[in-house]
Amino acid sequence: MNGRLMGYLANTFLLITFILSVNVYAACVDGDCKNVKGEDFWGEQFSMPSAHLDEDKKISKIAFGSCGDPYKDMTIWNTIAEEGPNLFLYLGDNVYQIEEKNLPDLLELKEAYNRLANNSDFKSLRAKTPVLTIWDDHDYGLNDAGGDWPYKFNSQQLFYQAWSIKEEDPRLSRDGIYHSVLLGPPDKKVQIILLDTRFFRSSLKKTDQMGAPYKERYVPDNDPKKTMLGEQQWEWLEQQMNVPARLRLIVSSIQVIADGHGWEAWRTLPNERQKLYQLITDSDATATVFLSGDRHSAAIYEEDENLPFAITEVTSSSLNVPLTSFVKNIQDEPGPHRIGKPFYQANYGLIEIDWESSTVNLSIKSDSSKTVRSKTVHLDTLNHKAH
Repeated sequence: MNGRLMGYLANTFLLITFILSVNVYAACVDGDCKNVKGEDFWGEQFSMPSAHLDEDKKISKIAFGSCGDPYKDMTIWNTIAEEGPNLFLYLGDNVYQIEEKNLPDLLELKEAYNRLANNSDFKSLRAKTPVLTIWDDHDYGLNDAGGDWPYKFNSQQLFYQAWSIKEEDPRLSRDGIYHSVLLGPPDKKVQIILLDTRFFRSSLKKTDQMGAPYKERYVPDNDPKKTMLGEQQWEWLEQQMNVPARLRLIVSSIQVIADGHGWEAWRTLPNERQKLYQLITDSDATATVFLSGDRHSAAIYEEDENLPFAITEVTSSSLNVPLTSFVKNIQDEPGPHRIGKPFYQANYGLIEIDWESSTVNLSIKSDSSKTVRSKTVHLDTLNHKAH
């Protein structure tokens, strides 16, 4: 076969491959990603199955964290593994792209997942520890993106493949990646609700003073038509809040309680936050704790002004991209609901449940496993104001 013919065949093959890939991308852009099998489109080299999650097993220790850059040192996974958690919750920004490109192929995001999947430290952790995940903006695909991002169906499909979501999983039959699990024996049930704060979220109101304290990027928007979770997810959440459980963990990739800053958080859509508080108030909710990430700093918060009981929120961020790595002269932001000061170095969170004494210890730990912030609450009084 001569060189000219070989070149012609090679170019023809590349053209056919390109046309096929464009057709697949177009299907995703049109919102028909459910008909595109992730393994055919994305390949299998970056899937990240974790250890089996035994839903009947008693849960006594849960580790959690957010904001992990697979291109940076990730030895913190070894520190987390040494804790021996029954479960790890990845709260969002689970990967970062080298460069975010608002394109349908999401190749940068795919490569970031691939990098994490092949990290030996993370491999070791998930080989023996079940991992549950939700996304935030950077693993959704674009900084601060919400429901109007045009390639969210592409990202959803990529999420399914990256985290080895099985065919029987209910997430495959609906939009968004919200999810819940109920773990433990009947008298020690722990419910974990993982909210999707990206797929359905309305656009946020941009600040008129970029970088100004309290107004750095976004300001509260009282538009009653705007949503954080979308109608379908709100209906689902109402059902979940009435599932009997001894301890309920609500995972939100962005902060729920925190005020005093102008970055993304539930504070940007105050009507939606109050709706969440009211839902908790009206439901059969008992012991409830919020878990969040996103901020590249960690802190513990408590809200009791808008609820008939106090709820604690633990924000853990970042696993390896802490604020100290890219900001000089850090100033503590106001924290009207914060307990103590934020922690700005690399960190992860830990929940330790002592079923005998009915206590729950909530802690933030440094990358050397030192406890830097903590709060202990009692299961029977967790959601009731002190008299």
